[in-house]
Amino acid sequence: MKAEELRSKLQELQELALRENIDIGADINRLADKLAGGDETAWRRVELARHQDRPTALQYIDLMSDRYLELHGDRTFGDDPALVGGIATIGGVHFTFLGHQKGHNMKENLHRNYGMAHPEGYRKALRLARQAERFRRPILTIIDTSGAFPGLASEERGIGEAIARNLREFSVLRTPIICVVVGEGGSGGALGIGVGDRVYMLENSVYSVISPEGFASILLRDAKKAQQAAGLMKMTAPDLKGFGIIDDIIPEPVGGAQSDHQQIAGRVRQTVLAAYQELARKRPDQLLRDRSARLLSLGRFTEKPVGRQSSLLSRLFGGGS
Repeated sequence: MKAEELRSKLQELQELALRENIDIGADINRLADKLAGGDETAWRRVELARHQDRPTALQYIDLMSDRYLELHGDRTFGDDPALVGGIATIGGVHFTFLGHQKGHNMKENLHRNYGMAHPEGYRKALRLARQAERFRRPILTIIDTSGAFPGLASEERGIGEAIARNLREFSVLRTPIICVVVGEGGSGGALGIGVGDRVYMLENSVYSVISPEGFASILLRDAKKAQQAAGLMKMTAPDLKGFGIIDDIIPEPVGGAQSDHQQIAGRVRQTVLAAYQELARKRPDQLLRDRSARLLSLGRFTEKPVGRQSSLLSRLFGGGS
């Protein structure tokens, strides 16, 4: 069977699993990875995540919602078009929506700063998130950025402080938060609206602390080795699902999300509403306890002492001579 036929069969299997609500997404993704091969698979997903025709945050909300009202400004400096937000009605539920907004061409990307937000973008997001808590609205965030904007003006206005404050405040908001990475999830820029009760990734999205090009330049000492770096970084959706950093993977149409905007928006909508129905049953105190436990579980590891270190620890804490 040819590779193209195998991909077509995998797509049919994805659609069947989604239709029958069968949880075999991880197995499907493993098969897709084996079909394409390690580093090549990761790099291909990086390319798809960056594809200029993938739906933007505002396109997702337009396709998913019955009504949407965009809100502007951080009430301190101004409005940031790279990070959009407002109130959306999805399946009869009123959500506060936040998202990184890219463009489809040079003019749009210059206006949106390629989805790289300034401090005022993150402060706008926090203002709307606090409003959501006050009015008991769940929060939906759409993540798609290579990172927060690293320019001089951004640093002068406190980009680090703005993101750090969001990390702290989002972790204790007494309302459900659902996050979806639809393209690139880059470093603190993604985390600034990425703290939630449920985190999902599209099949061909990526999530990492640095770009493959940056990783290759710093650690491999050669920016041309970005494809190899993408494989080493474990930045794809199956990798992140395996590490327990995300909750699930949303399958994309054959060729990527850009091939069928309506279909992928429908899948995101279905996932978001299912997550909300589950989270809505929790009282705020339970929601916070579970969110805290989820965040504290990330990055756990154990280390077995060896040699003299092991003997010393035994003497210090008992159980050895």
